[in-house]
Amino acid sequence: MGDRKVSSRNSTARTGNRRTAWFFVLTLIAMGVFLPLPRAHADGCAAVDVVVARGTGEPGWLGSAVGDPLYGMLQDRTRVSTSAYSVAYPADYSFDIGRGSADLVSHVSAQAAACPDQQFILVGYSQGAAVVHAALGTGAVSGHVQLPGYLADRVSSVLLFGDPMRLIGWTVPGGWLGRTGNWCTAGDPVCGGGMNAPAHVSYGGSFVAAANFAAGRVY
Repeated sequence: MGDRKVSSRNSTARTGNRRTAWFFVLTLIAMGVFLPLPRAHADGCAAVDVVVARGTGEPGWLGSAVGDPLYGMLQDRTRVSTSAYSVAYPADYSFDIGRGSADLVSHVSAQAAACPDQQFILVGYSQGAAVVHAALGTGAVSGHVQLPGYLADRVSSVLLFGDPMRLIGWTVPGGWLGRTGNWCTAGDPVCGGGMNAPAHVSYGGSFVAAANFAAGRVY
């Protein structure tokens, strides 16, 4: 008799444990149904997308002379989430500016549609600066693709380095002047008509000022 009582108590305890376990399982299922799962900020969209057009023959992801080190500085100064994109164009002596502007505009248009709150910082170095000029509608660059007007307000700043358009006296269209920074190192033959070729790859001293300029315009 004693053994039967112990067995009965054990059976009752196991039944109670199973009921408790099922209660927790059902509770977790209910939580999964009625409570939203955590989501990444803005569906994975960074607050700012830095779009960089490299210089002629410049190695690196965004460009070893300007884009790569500048992006690190921008991440530090803007203090918001950032992503980056390297404009897909030859960046060689074919000077296919139109192809670069087309890719820049295509990328910004797609990102703007996918990420409604995202802002853009456009960066161009040397030939890449001409690509950015073309996208903004500067002058009459053959075959260029221009950024649609409705996207203009999404661009918080434009950063240009070693800009060949500067040498011939061209500036960005008036509506872009207040948010464009243009740096030309002393002696740079490409943007300033100087005689010091190494100056064209010596823009490190401008990055703090450029990053601060851009950070001050992130809204």
